[in-house]
Amino acid sequence: MAANSEIILSAQTHPGDSTTEAVTGDKFKGDGYYGRSDGLHTVQYTYTELTGTIVIEATLAIEPGDSDWFYVHSYVASQETSSKIQSITGNYVWIRAKLYNWTDGTINSIVLNH
Repeated sequence: MAANSEIILSAQTHPGDSTTEAVTGDKFKGDGYYGRSDGLHTVQYTYTELTGTIVIEATLAIEPGDSDWFYVHSYVASQETSSKIQSITGNYVWIRAKLYNWTDGTINSIVLNH
């Protein structure tokens, strides 16, 4: 089985003015796209002084619309600096990362391995 490692959300820094921002990353192929049966995805997110919610969304749709996406994991950070890893299981066709209610800090990267 081939393994893929991709940055699904690259570095993003809040302007530092306490406004509430949101960022939605592009869609990336999940195990379901390749027909893999284990459905194991691992996401690593690294951030600095972050205040906001990190969300990983997935879809089973081949050509997804806005309403086809659903949450598979979320994490709320409050002025935190860390690197966290989360395993997610499902034969998802597409996966993407979102950051919302973001009022401070930096996302250094969100990486998807599968």
